[in-house]
Amino acid sequence: MNIRNLINKWGVVLPLIAIISCNDDFTNITPLSEVSGSSVWSDAGLAEAAVTGIYNGLGAGGLDEQMLASLTDEAVFTHTNRGINTINESRTNSADTGWVNNTWDWNNMYGYIRDANLAITNLAEGGVEDAELTNRLLGESHYLRAYYYQQLLRFYGGIPIIAEPLDLDSDYSIPRNTYAECVDFIVADCEKAFQLLDGREMDGGRANGAAALALKARVLLYAASDLHDFPTASANSSLIAGYSNPELIAYTSGDQQQRWVQARDAVKAALDYSNAGYKMGLTAPVSFEEAEQNYADIFLARNGGESDIIWERQYVENTGPGRRIGLFNGPNGYHNWAGNAPIQNLIDDYAMSDGSEFDWDNPAHAAAPYENREPRFYATILYDGADWKPRPSDVTDRDPANQIQTGEYDIIGASGVETHFGLDTRQSPVEDWNGTRTGYYMKKFVEPDPGFVDQTGFQTIPWPFFRETGLVLNYVETLLETGDEAGAINWLNQIRFRIGLPAVTASGDELVEVYRNERRIELVYEEHRYHDVRRWMIAPEKFGAKARGIKINGSLKPGANVTTYKYDPASYDYTYVPFEVDPGFENRLWLDKTYYVPIRVAELNADTALIQNPGYE
Repeated sequence: MNIRNLINKWGVVLPLIAIISCNDDFTNITPLSEVSGSSVWSDAGLAEAAVTGIYNGLGAGGLDEQMLASLTDEAVFTHTNRGINTINESRTNSADTGWVNNTWDWNNMYGYIRDANLAITNLAEGGVEDAELTNRLLGESHYLRAYYYQQLLRFYGGIPIIAEPLDLDSDYSIPRNTYAECVDFIVADCEKAFQLLDGREMDGGRANGAAALALKARVLLYAASDLHDFPTASANSSLIAGYSNPELIAYTSGDQQQRWVQARDAVKAALDYSNAGYKMGLTAPVSFEEAEQNYADIFLARNGGESDIIWERQYVENTGPGRRIGLFNGPNGYHNWAGNAPIQNLIDDYAMSDGSEFDWDNPAHAAAPYENREPRFYATILYDGADWKPRPSDVTDRDPANQIQTGEYDIIGASGVETHFGLDTRQSPVEDWNGTRTGYYMKKFVEPDPGFVDQTGFQTIPWPFFRETGLVLNYVETLLETGDEAGAINWLNQIRFRIGLPAVTASGDELVEVYRNERRIELVYEEHRYHDVRRWMIAPEKFGAKARGIKINGSLKPGANVTTYKYDPASYDYTYVPFEVDPGFENRLWLDKTYYVPIRVAELNADTALIQNPGYE
């Protein structure tokens, strides 16, 4: 741990405090650069500002330019030299960890854990006279400490647990706690946070009682999973089997089945407490149109769909990065950057509208792969021929139909039949360097209002850290693991009916696969897939597979006369051919060391008691 993040940070206080705490005798205000730590924790306004500052560790939630989806079989990141290939090609080491977002960066998380420790220690001493405020701030601080430790735990495995603020005289040689000790500590913090926040009406974006139970449930779900049961993990990975300190990454004793029971009970308690969700309890599938709208309403947090969100990162219009999601991920033909482009591996896992699997060996599917797919596909993916927003003024004449163009098409030009490269390709006349490498663009979380310009506008769509539907899926998994298939199917069907899919008829291993795919599709781009594939230990198959895209060609039918392209099956014969993304750009390879993030060499040098994760020097 870097010492600069562990020394007392409250010798000075952030300037935002000036607008929260004021004094009528403003000529005698102590300069902000001289506000003492004791003053912060004896003043209600300053104390609240200090705790509010701990939320800064959440960053932009998951809505950064580079998303965790691009480290999974959901997406590829279009641009080079960002450290993403380092991870996807299993080239990470302690000197080069590849891209690490601040929201799980070792040094950054410990800085905010330090802030939480300061708040917990000082608030517990009773400097603020308002007991209700003190308890609320304590609840938030315990929750945020638990959340940040959970971030470290699920990326690194066991980490040093520091429960009190350190100072310059403290011993900085601190070993990693065992995985089990970390789980117990985080769960205890969640329970304390719930005790302090239970029943409180909290402003949007702040920690709340339901979030505390949801976090506890997630930690216990992960703890019960195969990756963290050493006998099971060892059977699936020789690297993990040979690790000399398995207690840092897994349970080396105890009963995995009992851990599943504990996780099941924690998830059910969270479900019973939140009692929210959106259009749950249906007994039959809704119509296709309603289903697509239901899914969009949830991730856009509007028209009642916001009731599915338990805890979120909120955004204010026109402020800072993390809200220009359409710019980061939209088509280059709209002057956007195509960042986290969906891959064919994901597209193929969307079901047909009747619930059956998509199959390239089915001639009807292969001839029209974007027809009759399940509603979430259309709410999540921009594909060739999809209707979208009005083109920018300098592109309007090239596409008056306002449709996504990711293929090559014949048109009639001055010299006869010519090739028109789609406006949203890497051969486009519009910012070709920002074109998708896969033939797809992300639609989920992008403001769909046709009047909203992604290139210049700032969205206010929130990032969901926890959703009610996520809890339901967690519960389904724990029911499957504890032998209650009927209960699992009942809950799974409630999600499927809401998005227009028929009831599940599978059982046994097939039912587990149905559940896992349902989770994959429902929670896509929400930072679950990275962890789910690892904890299920199916990463060699899923993340070791090459990323694929789609090549699309539109040939004019005899007699057709098209001079300005638009998607038109009456004028064109279309072919769709999957391909592997250029290995010179990204050549995916899975090595088992990538189950965990390596601890940076700087941290190992600063704290010589640390032990590196398996597979790294």
